[in-house]
Amino acid sequence: MARIVLVSGSLRRHSVNSAALATIRSILDRRADEFHTSEIRVADLPHYNEDLDVGPGPAAVSAARELLIASDAAVISTPSYNGAMTGTLKNALDWLSRPWKASSLSGKPVALLTASPGTYGGVDAQSDTRRVLERCGAVLIDHPRVAIGNAERLVGRDGTITEPSVVAELEGLVDATITAVRGHRVPLAA
Repeated sequence: MARIVLVSGSLRRHSVNSAALATIRSILDRRADEFHTSEIRVADLPHYNEDLDVGPGPAAVSAARELLIASDAAVISTPSYNGAMTGTLKNALDWLSRPWKASSLSGKPVALLTASPGTYGGVDAQSDTRRVLERCGAVLIDHPRVAIGNAERLVGRDGTITEPSVVAELEGLVDATITAVRGHRVPLAA
């Protein structure tokens, strides 16, 4: 069973980025019992402070690192705040990128998308986020750029996105993630 961690860069209760990830979770749930999804909540992580990053460190950080290490891939969705990823997502990536060269992000396949109430879907946050993920040692999954614009109008009562064209884009991202997971996994010895 493949384990995929979902990370929303938004803190909002009715976040469109969290709705996009809920849609991805729903897509994966419909694909038999092959996938297990879990979530890292960026709100649970304290502000990065190297003085705290000794020993096991803060419990929420240890739990997030362990969850990511045990996963086969991650999918990250973030809004654009002033043309960049949110500070809360950057903070989470700072925690997850340690220790250097042995972090939970090192070699981890990661898919990226953005969503926003604005017309462009937060696309301007993607290059910044990609650069930071690459610096953290993540392996960015190759897929067409997904930037969901006017996203608040697309979320249904169940908290998922229902617009067929956007669902198709998210299914493509899921397919790329699954392909990356299958290509990245090391077969178990017989």
